[in-house]
Amino acid sequence: MLTAGVALTLVAGGQSAAEPVAAPFQPDPMLAFLPAEAQVDWATVQRGRDVRKQNRAQSRAAAKSASQPLSYTEKETGQGANDAPSKAEHVAGFGTGRGKNPKLTITGGLAGDPAIPVAQPFAETNDAIPLASVVTSPLKTSGKIGDGPHGSTGSGAKTGDHDFYRLSGGATGRTVVVTTDTPSGDLDTLLVTFDANGLLLQDNDNLAGTTDSRLVVGVPAGQDVYVLVTSAGPGGIPSDPMKPGTGKQVLTEGAYDVTFAESQPDKDYFSVDLRAGDVLGASAAGKATRVVVHDPAGREVFGSSQDFSFLYADTSPLPAGGNAVADFVAPKDGRYTVGAENGDGRYDVTVEAYRPGSELNPRPEVLTVFLDFNGARVNTRVFTGDPTAGNKDLSPLKKFLPGWGLTDADENEVIDGVVATVRENIEKDLAAKGTNRRFGVRILNSRDHADPWGQPNVSRVVVGGSIAESGIGTVGIAQSIDAGNFGKEETALVLLDILSAPAAQTGTSLNRYITPASDKVTFIGRAIGNIVAHEAGHMSGSWHTDQFNALDAIMDQGGNPKGMFGVGPDAVGGTADDVDVDFHEDVLNPNEGFTGVEDTLNRTAWGYTKGNN
Repeated sequence: MLTAGVALTLVAGGQSAAEPVAAPFQPDPMLAFLPAEAQVDWATVQRGRDVRKQNRAQSRAAAKSASQPLSYTEKETGQGANDAPSKAEHVAGFGTGRGKNPKLTITGGLAGDPAIPVAQPFAETNDAIPLASVVTSPLKTSGKIGDGPHGSTGSGAKTGDHDFYRLSGGATGRTVVVTTDTPSGDLDTLLVTFDANGLLLQDNDNLAGTTDSRLVVGVPAGQDVYVLVTSAGPGGIPSDPMKPGTGKQVLTEGAYDVTFAESQPDKDYFSVDLRAGDVLGASAAGKATRVVVHDPAGREVFGSSQDFSFLYADTSPLPAGGNAVADFVAPKDGRYTVGAENGDGRYDVTVEAYRPGSELNPRPEVLTVFLDFNGARVNTRVFTGDPTAGNKDLSPLKKFLPGWGLTDADENEVIDGVVATVRENIEKDLAAKGTNRRFGVRILNSRDHADPWGQPNVSRVVVGGSIAESGIGTVGIAQSIDAGNFGKEETALVLLDILSAPAAQTGTSLNRYITPASDKVTFIGRAIGNIVAHEAGHMSGSWHTDQFNALDAIMDQGGNPKGMFGVGPDAVGGTADDVDVDFHEDVLNPNEGFTGVEDTLNRTAWGYTKGNN
C-alpha cells in the first residue's frame, strides 16, 4: 500500500520491473486485506467514502418503505433508572415474529452531568488562537456568534465571528467532550479543533437531526488544544486561525451554550426480543452520539460512534445515517439491549430487524460462492466508487506460480488446497459450529464447474490478478460488508502479486515463510484459502477483528500476515506446527472505531441461509 503519488512495482508471475505502473487506487481499509507495510492515503480514502455515501443515500431513498415504525418514548426521568443493560426498559411488540413490528423509533433524553459548574460568558475578543479563552476544568458556559468585532454589527471587517477556547492536557492528558446547544435563534454551529500551531485536527458540523455540534477532544499531556465555536458554512473556518478577522464572510449568528465535560454519566438502554438469525440495525440521531448493542448476558457485542453504513451492500435494508450506526446478527433467541450514549439532550434511535436476505428466497436453494482461478474481467467501480473506474482484465492463478518457484504442473494441487481451505472454513465449520439450522452454501470453482457468475444468488471471489492490472493497491478486497448477506451477487478479489513477490520485497509475501522444510504447495493453498474466506466473510457480514491479539482469526485485519497465513511458532509455513485459522468470536478491531466482541462465525453462518420452502 502506498502514499499518494507513489507507484508499487512488483516482479512476480511474469510482470516486468520495467513495465510502467500507475499509482494504485487506495482501497478503503475496512473492506480490504492490506499488506503489512501498508501506508494509507486517507485523503483518497475519504473521497471514495464520500462517493459511496452518496450512492448509498440514493439507494436508500429509492427503497424507502412506507410502513410505520413502532414508537416508544423513554420512561426514565433524570438518571439511574435505565443506565445499565440489566435495567433496560423493555419494548414489547418489536421483532420479526408473527404480529411484531420490525421497525422501531425510540425517543428519549440523555441528562448532562449536574456537577459541571456554570461559568459566565468569556469576554471578547477571542477570535484567534493567541486570544483564546482558557478553560481550566469541566464547565458549561455560553457565548454568541456575532458579538465580536468581525460579526455583522462589529467595528471590524465583516469576515465572521469566531470564538476560541483553550484546553490544556496537564501532566497526564485528558479527554474532553465538547457539545454546543443553540436554544433559540438562527445559529448553526460548527466545532473545530486546532493544535497550538494552527493545524486543524478535527471538526463536526451537525449532530443528526439538529444544528448543534459535538466533538470528543483528546488533549495530550503537556499540550494545548484549541476549540473553535463558529457558524457552519463556506468560510466558517478562518484561513489563518492565528490571526483575527481571517474568515470569509458572516454566516448564521446567535447565542449558544457550550459544555466542556470529562464524563457522560447518563446512558439509556432498551431491551428487545430477537430470534436467532435476526439482523439488527440501529442508528442514533439528535444528541446521542453512540449506539451500542448488548447480548442477553450483558456483553457488548457492537458499539459505534460513527456511521459506516455506506459500506453496506446497496440492497441492504439496514438503517443508515445519523451520528452512529450499528449492525448485529443474533446468534440465538433472546432479549438483547440497544443503548443510546454520549450526549446531553433529546435523541431518536431507529432500530430495525430483518431476516437474512437469502431466507426470503421462494425455494430452499442455497447461495453459491464461486472461486475463479481462470482470470476474469471485473468492473472495479464496485470497489473504488470511482466513476472513472471500469472493467479490468485480471490474470489467472497460473501466471503467478513462478513467483513461488512452482510450475504449471503444480496448479491443480494449489487449487485443491485453496478450495479445501475455503470449504473447511465456510462449508464445514459453519455448519458444525454455527447456530443456523438452515445453513447452506455451495463452494464452486472454475476448474471443476461451469462458471455461474451472473446468475441469481451467486457471489464470486476472483483469485488472481495484480495491483497493476486491477489498479487497486491491496491483497484482498470485498465489495461490501453485508450483515445478513442481502447483496447476494457480489464480487471480491484476492490479488496474487504481493503474495508471490520475492521475500525481500514485501512483508506479506508467502515466500517470507517458505524454506526447504516447508510443504510449499500445501502452505500456499491454505494461506490463499484463508484470505478468500476473509473476503467472503466481509460479503456475508463480518467486520475486521483485532489482528494483534493472541487469537489468530479469519476476520483479522491485515498487517499480521503470519497470523492470517497460519504460520506456527517455528515461523516457517507448511510445517507440523502451523495453525488452523478459523472464524471465531473475537474483539472488533480497535483501530476501526468499533467496540465489543464480534461473533464472526455466526454472522457468516447466518449470511448463508437456505430459502423458505
